[in-house]
Amino acid sequence: MTTSVPVARTVTPPPSWGGDPYARAMVSGRGPLFLRRDDGWLLPLDVERWCAPPDGADRTMVRRCRGPVLDIGCGPGRLVAAVARRGVPALGLDVSPAAVARTKGAGGAVLCRSVFDRVPAEGRWGTALLADGNIGIGGDPYALLARVRELLAPGGRLLAEAAPYEVDERLTVRVEDGHGRQGGDFPWARLGPRALRAAAHATGWSVAEEWSASGRRFASLTIADRPA
Repeated sequence: MTTSVPVARTVTPPPSWGGDPYARAMVSGRGPLFLRRDDGWLLPLDVERWCAPPDGADRTMVRRCRGPVLDIGCGPGRLVAAVARRGVPALGLDVSPAAVARTKGAGGAVLCRSVFDRVPAEGRWGTALLADGNIGIGGDPYALLARVRELLAPGGRLLAEAAPYEVDERLTVRVEDGHGRQGGDFPWARLGPRALRAAAHATGWSVAEEWSASGRRFASLTIADRPA
């Protein structure tokens, strides 16, 4: 059966990670911070790790980067800065002004915009990163994967982090801090390794490599109909 690739241009998701709780966490570098669903479900967010220097699992991604590198949803910029320190050109994208400011403070190049907006050097990026669950950006992983295809150069790769267990769900969530302060609702998604593999195949990607590090799960994807 042939599955058509979704057209990402038709998707204009609202900004993710909205609201003051996330901005305050980016400024302080500390949690607690959660994603909350209407039914009370809470997912802890690893703010302290995001704001710290890259750990061993992060470095497994950094070592696989070929320039230039686009970090989609870069947050406080630890991966952008780490890639740049290796002498590899790198740019972060994030919709949060507080995250953008923190990335600049870490020495990373960054733009405050969505991946679904116009991105510099479209079609010429060597590596794209979707770390820390950012496969969920926009709430539609198929549209996101289709969009990333547009950004990469021939032979480029996407390094994506999956959830560490098998899950495949679409959510409406908000960011909440430890004092009950909440941001606005936004769409999100969570994909475990099997669901990421299925979404990749359905949108024209090949899974070149999968690996685990420190309890985290990753995949390297290449565009199936281009030489890798």
